[in-house]
Amino acid sequence: MRLAPAFALLAGLLILSACDKPAETPVDAVEVAPVPTTVMPADAPPQEEVDPGLTPAAAGIKGSCLSEVGAAASARLVERCIQVSPATHPPCNVQNSCALIQGEIDRSCAMFGPDETRPPECTA
Repeated sequence: MRLAPAFALLAGLLILSACDKPAETPVDAVEVAPVPTTVMPADAPPQEEVDPGLTPAAAGIKGSCLSEVGAAASARLVERCIQVSPATHPPCNVQNSCALIQGEIDRSCAMFGPDETRPPECTA
């Protein structure tokens, strides 16, 4: 029976001594797997590369659509843009210029084929 406490003490010492072991593999020797590149599917709609930190002023946009044409007209333009744009983050925002919003509407409507019915927002 005296063997059990000695064995428990020995097991505890082994466990504690294992905690103080230095890493066997140096950090410099660890291989890091390369990050795979993202590939868009062939049938994905065209995407625009936009710098997320780019402000309208930095992009050369004079002012917001809201300041250009007012609240009611800019809200109608934004609503048309949202209805037709397939982009995940379209520029359909009153803080963007009216030209940018109209450009997104034109780009989106141009994606419809000749045999497809365009939404009414494309003709407004």
